[in-house]
Amino acid sequence: MSLYKNRYRIESTRMKDWDYSSNGYYFITICTKYRKHLFGEINNGRMILSEIGGIAFQYWQEIPNHFLSVQLDKFEIMPDHMHGIIIIGSHGAQSPNLGIIINQYKRKCTIESRKIDPHFEWLPRYHDHIIRNNGELNRIQEYIQNNPLNWEEDNLYTGSHL
Repeated sequence: MSLYKNRYRIESTRMKDWDYSSNGYYFITICTKYRKHLFGEINNGRMILSEIGGIAFQYWQEIPNHFLSVQLDKFEIMPDHMHGIIIIGSHGAQSPNLGIIINQYKRKCTIESRKIDPHFEWLPRYHDHIIRNNGELNRIQEYIQNNPLNWEEDNLYTGSHL
């Protein structure tokens, strides 16, 4: 922790000296606050989306509609989090920053989800990983695809429906 204006703050988890609007593949994980199972449930290795899970799914798919230089790769909505791969490319205009993309996604999901559950919240932060090569991309794609099958072994699995 460091001080900023005489207050302690948590250091950024973003990679220093990396331009997060750079062309590349980014693996994203975003969790609900308190790891609440708001997006649905796993049944026989398949994710069954709740109404809020449907909102998270819909708005993730709409990201490229709002950012012309962005494409989506594999993604999966899980009971209390979501994983996805965002591809930032060039499209003539300046590429958006990854933080702007994620913040807009979370904001839109929150607005719609609070119509169903007024207490809906995301964790304030998200996890990102810059994908460096095809081998890493393939492993992450496989992880995302198999995440519902491996739910009980997943390190994000809490084992309860808070």
